[in-house]
Amino acid sequence: MEYVIGGLIILILSLVGTPLFALIAALGLAALYLAGIDTGVFIVELHRLADFPALIAIPLFTFAGYILAESQAPRRLMNFVQALFGWMPGGMAIVALFTTAVFTAFTGASGVTIIALGGLLYPALLEHGYPEKFSLGLVTTSGSLGLLFPPSLPIILYALVAKVSLDTLFLAGLVPGILLLLVLSVYGVRSGSRAKIRLIPFSLANLWRALKGTAWELPLPFIVIGGIYGGFFTATEASAITAIYVLIVEVFIRRDLKLFSDVPRVTRSSMVLVGAILVMMGAALGLTNYLIDQEIPKALFDFISRFVTSKVVFLIVLNIFILIMNMIEIFSAIIIIVPIIVPVALQYGINPVHLGIIFLLNLELGYMTPPLGLNLFLSSIRFEKHLPAVYKSVLPFFILVLIVLLLITYVPHLSLLLTNSTAK
Repeated sequence: MEYVIGGLIILILSLVGTPLFALIAALGLAALYLAGIDTGVFIVELHRLADFPALIAIPLFTFAGYILAESQAPRRLMNFVQALFGWMPGGMAIVALFTTAVFTAFTGASGVTIIALGGLLYPALLEHGYPEKFSLGLVTTSGSLGLLFPPSLPIILYALVAKVSLDTLFLAGLVPGILLLLVLSVYGVRSGSRAKIRLIPFSLANLWRALKGTAWELPLPFIVIGGIYGGFFTATEASAITAIYVLIVEVFIRRDLKLFSDVPRVTRSSMVLVGAILVMMGAALGLTNYLIDQEIPKALFDFISRFVTSKVVFLIVLNIFILIMNMIEIFSAIIIIVPIIVPVALQYGINPVHLGIIFLLNLELGYMTPPLGLNLFLSSIRFEKHLPAVYKSVLPFFILVLIVLLLITYVPHLSLLLTNSTAK
């Protein structure tokens, strides 16, 4: 009876808009109390948050991403990719895909990509002759592309919560992320060819001009990825290098932002997101401790194994479960769900790094899944389109991302290819 009453109270609090971190904390404290466990354990687990070596990467990468979003870097990057690929049938679609993927990797799937880049890309696609439905679907889909590329914030969170190597997870996401971009690019080329879109003649002068324009921002992904996997610095150190580099470039070299007016504003905005994530993580750790102490994952595995004995079937169930749970905000989904599913997946022999890639790609898909995907709402508001029109526009892209997800799910070698080669 106590559990029923507690559950009803939590439900009522959620319906009246109580912050999620407060709900998680309340649930954790109530669970510990009802189980007869000292609630001081919750505070101990909260304090343990400070011991995560990669924790500092969250605020630093988030700050760097927000600085880039507020600067003119997205426009310069788009001009460069357009000069490089604009001569191809479907070149503008490739421009949109690659620009947003790089941008989302640094900003996280927080909706910034659609808001910041959508106003540039959507009119550009229409201007070049792409069908409105295709253009709307592409820009909506691109709002969550890049989650598998370093230094994606969801990758960092998953590594912390699942207790896997951040460097390994960064490496594991590269092949699946590139595969997804290639599949969507092929569709973009096909659509561009059928629509007979206007091509941009290739010009070395234009390419050189665009390259000079983005000369300071373009090396950034190579510095981060190359530095980590070249053994020059860790992912945590990369976050500090990235934050300092971006600040110097956009404030003192490019002068897109003012030091004493824009930087404090951007810092405040980025740290609000970071603060919410850290508080939620701290609350979730206490709840996770209770779940493990009460052997909830083991009980869940015992229950599932009665009906699901095949690893193949379990992966189908897992993907459906994660997709449904993506109705929760992305960071909350990682913090709440991962501690429960990782021990269960291990019982089925699923590598936690491979599971991480499945989980993150599922998040990308969840952002564009009707009726609650965040990208759909943002796109509807940003481009003043009715939601049913957005649903229809995103359907072909949804199917392609789903196909890639299934491929990644059942061919774990794609996720573990680079990690296995570096291990040797």
